[in-house]
Amino acid sequence: MTTETFRCWAEISTSALRHNVRAVRDRIGSAELLAVVKANAYGHGMIGIAETIGDVVDLFGVANLEEAIALRAAVPHPIIILGPALPQEVPEIVARKFVPTISSFEEAEQFNRAASSEKVPVNFKVDTGMGRMGAPEPDALTVFRKIATLSQLHIHSVSTHMPVSNEDTEYTRSQLQRFRAVLKNLRSEVPGDYKAHVLQSAGTLAFADPVFDIVRAGVMLYGISPLPEHQSVLQPVLTWKTRVGLVREMPAGSSISYGRTFIAPRPMRVGTITAGYADGYPRHLSNRDASMLIRGQRCALLGRVTMDLMVIDLSALPDVAAGEEVVLMGQQNGAEIPCSELADRAETITWEIITRIGARVRRVLVN
Repeated sequence: MTTETFRCWAEISTSALRHNVRAVRDRIGSAELLAVVKANAYGHGMIGIAETIGDVVDLFGVANLEEAIALRAAVPHPIIILGPALPQEVPEIVARKFVPTISSFEEAEQFNRAASSEKVPVNFKVDTGMGRMGAPEPDALTVFRKIATLSQLHIHSVSTHMPVSNEDTEYTRSQLQRFRAVLKNLRSEVPGDYKAHVLQSAGTLAFADPVFDIVRAGVMLYGISPLPEHQSVLQPVLTWKTRVGLVREMPAGSSISYGRTFIAPRPMRVGTITAGYADGYPRHLSNRDASMLIRGQRCALLGRVTMDLMVIDLSALPDVAAGEEVVLMGQQNGAEIPCSELADRAETITWEIITRIGARVRRVLVN
């Protein structure tokens, strides 16, 4: 099948992706680059993304064992599982030589017991303010000392996570200082070759001094800056497209979509397009001045988003016919609907917009 037969698809620009990797490299120098490809590479298609940048990154990060298994089929790199492991997942994580993230001595013991002849590499997480994983900051050294006594573990890395790096500069700088102090104590009390990682996308853009040993680049790889002032550094990777499925002439007074929330104020030419909230287009964009692009011209969304279809205003484009391409997000003929616009109008965040793009939306690699 080619894109001519697709009803809804996402074009993934490999050149933009590699541009963004270079932008990360420019900021982190000799530090290792951990490409975060969890949640289907933030909706961009994990396998295609990993294969495209496998030659220019050092390791990959995923959310869970299932993602790690799928990724291992495509790349040989070290894979860090960034979320906590379920107890029943421990033996397979060990057998497949993934790097689990642990927060407690109890978790460490599980991996130590499951080890065979080879030591299990682990990422030790410290909670410096995120509150969802990690050894509590005051207890980190005590927990770390105990973990270091386990004979079948090898400490691969020490990490933390920044909760407000795109919102609160003062807190983030304080957090980085506290983590550096924790890390200094760990390395003093328990020497080793383990590496440290803290910076994610916002941190890489705004707080990359120092960068530590590894940088976890996520959303910025896909060309979306969590800090608007840095957006010009990046190139959006994904263009989300669909098609006009039907063109109709609607008399004044006609109602459109569920709830009759839009009544045509005049005779209107409208297009029914072949995508909806089952494809990931936010239902919250209903009646919020959302637009789509046809031939580089904005066409307003009319009424409510439905599961498989939406209706747009074609009054300014009298010769558009069924089958024509529609851009839901991205660029077309010099015009653009950025991810940030969809997020703002839907009152959500860019991460949610891209990660909710549905499984039936084809991901197509383009240059």
